[in-house]
Amino acid sequence: MKINILTELFLIFAKIGFFTFGGGYAMLSMIEDHCVERKHWITHNEMMDITVIAESTPGPIAINCATFTGYKKAGFPGALSATIGIVLPSFLVIWLISMFLDQFLELTIIANAFRGIKIAVGLLIADAALTMISKMPKKPLPLAIMTASFLLMLMINVFAWNFSSISLMLLAAAVSVTVFLTKGSGKPKEGGTGK
Repeated sequence: MKINILTELFLIFAKIGFFTFGGGYAMLSMIEDHCVERKHWITHNEMMDITVIAESTPGPIAINCATFTGYKKAGFPGALSATIGIVLPSFLVIWLISMFLDQFLELTIIANAFRGIKIAVGLLIADAALTMISKMPKKPLPLAIMTASFLLMLMINVFAWNFSSISLMLLAAAVSVTVFLTKGSGKPKEGGTGK
């Protein structure tokens, strides 16, 4: 039974790693589809949590998601199996391309394929974002932070401001923590007499 789940984790993440172009954000949509909707290995809330954690910590976001899912399903062996599964296809493809890079880039069919892939990658990233937004709690604070972050990132890109996306995430986190602490401080402590 343990071998079966390890094999399944490897194969699912190898498929995601092999057939998804555009990096981690493009892979999120496929990870959501396979791990949440089809296999029910993790919940959507866990997927959103690990996406935030994976974005805020070192390492590629898709690998972090794979490692978390594998660990939750089968412990350390599951984490290892899922991680190898998602990394191996990319490693092999890049290794093969590097051996024949000059000839590879000169092929007209490859150049045309990459133009189409760019469009598909954009759509995959948009799909992942829309899925997360649609399942996000419809509360004033998350909606306000999301809207403000979107508008700020749009202005940063349009006006070419020198402002890091990491700084934006830290700012959003600081706002959330401040609001949480402010709301929490007004509540009476449980078990107290109130005196």
